[in-house]
Amino acid sequence: MFFEGSEKKLELIVTPRFLQSGQFAESAQFGQSGDNAKKGKNGEKGSLRQLGREFWQTVVRRANADILSTLSNGYCDAYLLSESSLFVWNNRALMLTCGNTRLADAACYLIDAFGEQNIAFVSYQRKNEYLSHLQQSTFAEDLKAIRERLAGDAFRIGHLDSHHHYLYTSSKPFLASPMDETRELLMYHIRGDAAEYLRSSTQSAATVRALLRLDTLLPGFEFDDHLFSPFGYSINGLCDDYYMTIHITPQENSSYVSFETNLPARGEHRLLFSKLLSILNPGSWDEIGFNSASHTEHYPAHLCLGSCELNLTPGYRVSFCHYQQLCHEELMPEPM
Repeated sequence: MFFEGSEKKLELIVTPRFLQSGQFAESAQFGQSGDNAKKGKNGEKGSLRQLGREFWQTVVRRANADILSTLSNGYCDAYLLSESSLFVWNNRALMLTCGNTRLADAACYLIDAFGEQNIAFVSYQRKNEYLSHLQQSTFAEDLKAIRERLAGDAFRIGHLDSHHHYLYTSSKPFLASPMDETRELLMYHIRGDAAEYLRSSTQSAATVRALLRLDTLLPGFEFDDHLFSPFGYSINGLCDDYYMTIHITPQENSSYVSFETNLPARGEHRLLFSKLLSILNPGSWDEIGFNSASHTEHYPAHLCLGSCELNLTPGYRVSFCHYQQLCHEELMPEPM
């Protein structure tokens, strides 16, 4: 059974003026009513969180996905989706979708709903797919639809004949904080005991969490997870204003695992990626950092097949590295 684990990613930030305006208060009536619509969950005059689950369900369905469950704290609402995740803070939303979803449709819906003049920043990222011909749109088509609403720059990072990523960012006058960090670890062709268990028929969500050692690797986080049938696993986690998310597509010939967080690559979290690589043993992996550099201490023996850095006008320094493990597996010919 094949499932396209490769993800598309949308991040959208609205302007402070919009959140403080009567225009936002009116749109917030969609999720709540009366005085409650004029305050965010932390007492802000306006917060994207107050739009409520019904509004965000509409956004998610535009991408052909559904909300399965919700985890919230004082900073963020994390929605676990039928295809990946959605995170909503007071002034920004981050959405990832996999499979045959149309995340660009959700992006266009949000830009139209909030108004172009109220958008501070948008980024749209799409990884190349294993079976791109089965997708409902190409990146070029997604880019055209978004650019009709919001001007921006687009790039490809990575080799065209290997793992690569397409990235669009809006060109509005927005300057990100150097402390606004995001790290992505995208793993391919996992092998070993963990991979075999993730493909087994005896899984439980609790055992997968234990297998990934999340309580040890991410102390203080609350988790919300879902085990798909016959296999596949997603988890969101929150700790204050930090988030994490993991999505596992374990199918043997097309396995894919994504991990993303805004935890800085410092202190106790510096070796987070190396520990996940040790557990899941991928044949190759990509790292993408927004204002976050790669650290390869304790990685398995590997080659860096390519890397690049990109300084974006909104103030993000994007780094990309593609790694391949040495002597990972012996390939067997497959009859056709």
